[in-house]
Amino acid sequence: MTDINFNDDNAKSFVSDQEIDSLQADIDRLHIDLESGTGQGSDYLGWLHLPSRTSTTLLDSIVSTQMEIKEQCDAFVCIGIGGSYLGARAAISFLNPAFGNQDGPEIYFAGQNISSDYHADLLNRLADREICINVISKSGTTTEPAIAFRLLRNFMDKKYGREESRKRIVVTTDSQKGALKSLADEEGYKSFVIPDDVGGRFSVLTPVGLLPLAMAGIDVRALIEGALQAENELTETSDLSKNIAYRYAANRHLLYQKGKVIELMATFHPSFEYILEWWKQLAGESEGKNGRGIFPASAQYTTDLHSLGQWVQDGNRNLFETFLLMGKSIHSVEIPSVTDDKDGLGYLEGKSLDFVNEKAYKGSAAAHLEGGVPSLVLTLKERSAHNLGQLIYFFERAVAMTGYLSGVNPFDQPGVEFYKKNMFTLLNKPGYEKGK
Repeated sequence: MTDINFNDDNAKSFVSDQEIDSLQADIDRLHIDLESGTGQGSDYLGWLHLPSRTSTTLLDSIVSTQMEIKEQCDAFVCIGIGGSYLGARAAISFLNPAFGNQDGPEIYFAGQNISSDYHADLLNRLADREICINVISKSGTTTEPAIAFRLLRNFMDKKYGREESRKRIVVTTDSQKGALKSLADEEGYKSFVIPDDVGGRFSVLTPVGLLPLAMAGIDVRALIEGALQAENELTETSDLSKNIAYRYAANRHLLYQKGKVIELMATFHPSFEYILEWWKQLAGESEGKNGRGIFPASAQYTTDLHSLGQWVQDGNRNLFETFLLMGKSIHSVEIPSVTDDKDGLGYLEGKSLDFVNEKAYKGSAAAHLEGGVPSLVLTLKERSAHNLGQLIYFFERAVAMTGYLSGVNPFDQPGVEFYKKNMFTLLNKPGYEKGK
């Protein structure tokens, strides 16, 4: 792919080219299953060609809504959990400066936890701000966002009155059914649709992610254009010498078969922090089924080299690393010259932080490989909406293929419901009483 480079050199002593090539026939077959909709979970393949079916009309509506809301508020609250939260947060934190948005209102998140302190602090923060909210839920009854929406709706009704607060609420939900859809129709909220055939963790390129991203000043058209480029390239062929998403999937699958059951995705760039959180949901919910699946973990280097580094170097040899790297930073910061050298950094004077960061990566990868940890490398060309669109689609394709290679349905998540049943019983929710 044009803006993503994949390198598996540091895994070749564990997975040979011959072993990779031996998967080609299976991957050809599974690629056809994906494209023809004949594989497991085919009802939820809407993400597969989502970029090419995203209409100009939808993008225009997203942008016009953003412009309208922007005039009303200096704080915008996204209410959601899981796929209704992580994708937007990942993209916003990746593309915007580390401290605040580049353009638009402050972005806040609610409904991703059930913490009294968090939501009390949020309401206190919003007390003297002009606010609008976007509640994102297919059903409207998922516990965490439903609680947050009730809190914020009550807060806004008191702050603005019922009529005005209605104009400040945007809903992203099911097209036809569900509690949130009914409430939106009843109250006259501006609404966007979550496609029926797109699961939550694959939904960042739908209005679920696009509206919050537009509110944060991100070019959603460029994001979709990047995803479209990836869609075209990764649909064209299943040849493992050309399709890097499938080659990444093949390496992951073979490493897992050799006992490397944990994938530690590590980055040396803090802007990737929530990209890794989004990836963990994507991989974990898609692959972790039937007693199988790679456990997705993440690390922020060099920070975590001073905490997890010892374990990675000398601990249980049951993991592999995937390094997610940035080809080019937006800014260049050089280490200044000083008259004395009391900190011992004289040998680095005039060098950029990126130069030092690159050497830290290369030194870590070599040390960990020597310690028995193979690694894969993904390098994104630059920090842009276009490149991020490619990366999102790349991961979606790769995870879908890994799931199929493992023999599981990558598009359901039956295990997520178990904690909810126990929680509802403990809360005495009607219909969940003990014994029922």
